[in-house]
Amino acid sequence: MASFNRVILVGNVTRDIEVRYIQSGSAVAEIGLAVNDRRKTASGEWVDETTFVDVTLWGRTAEIAGEYLSKGSPVLIEGRLKLDTWETDGQKRSKLRVVGEKMQMLSPRGAGGGGGQAGPSGGGQRRQPQSTPNRGGGQGGGDAGNYGGGDDYDSFGGSSSDDIPF
Repeated sequence: MASFNRVILVGNVTRDIEVRYIQSGSAVAEIGLAVNDRRKTASGEWVDETTFVDVTLWGRTAEIAGEYLSKGSPVLIEGRLKLDTWETDGQKRSKLRVVGEKMQMLSPRGAGGGGGQAGPSGGGQRRQPQSTPNRGGGQGGGDAGNYGGGDDYDSFGGSSSDDIPF
């Protein structure tokens, strides 16, 4: 049977991000994410429930997170679940975490967050739409301004905000 392991989370960073480098030179950042859920109980009351999720980011994505995100920054993370298991003092322990593969900063540029998108294939800030559409398929590296997803507006043929039909 086939399996599918995909997670998409939108939440706020719970602590300032520290980027460290492993022996091979790759950057890694462990971030905490608070994801809020609001639901109505059977009695009609609204209840807020917060779930805290540990996320691991690697490579350029980790570096961008460390540079542009801080405690409270809103962010979208797409990745996969991973179960870590270990033993401490004869006690078996486990923890479920998310390995982030794509990251989208959600705060406006002037509000502390970067407003760009990052993933394993690129880095830097998100570029502004160009006057010449990019119709190259949207799968580029860091120089193409496409940071891990291929969902940049230019890759769909749009060239400016004047072209939006609504």
